[in-house]
Amino acid sequence: MSSSTYSTELRPDTALRRLVLLSGVLLGVAGGILIVTLTLPVWLRCVAVAGWFVLTAYELATVSRAYTEYGRLRTDACGEFQVRDRSGAWHAAELLPGSLMLRRAGWIRLATGTGHRFAEPIRGNCRENEDWRRLQVIWRHVGALRRSC
Repeated sequence: MSSSTYSTELRPDTALRRLVLLSGVLLGVAGGILIVTLTLPVWLRCVAVAGWFVLTAYELATVSRAYTEYGRLRTDACGEFQVRDRSGAWHAAELLPGSLMLRRAGWIRLATGTGHRFAEPIRGNCRENEDWRRLQVIWRHVGALRRSC
């Protein structure tokens, strides 16, 4: 006898992804400006700004690469996550601490087996989207379900 698995599949919001990348750029610039205003020797400020911009560029490149590589997100009743790559293959992903789910928006931090670590901003409406409603149900029960699955 076959059974149907309770799961959901979501497509990340491109506008939210762009907002994350844009905010990263803006906050990186703001951090550089803040470093320049510190009362430190000029050479130390230059080194600190250069280091800050290298780290900012690295983080933005990592997130951008993950956003380019992965286009869908799936989770099941046990709270197991998967991401789909450009070729259509699904890869297991681990839910990381710092993830947050609200009524109409969420921030899901994931780590894939290939070493990508990124946060996926998502949004939806339970009344208009069946997959979003299922995600809300799974998210509420994910703590208890992980212990029993």
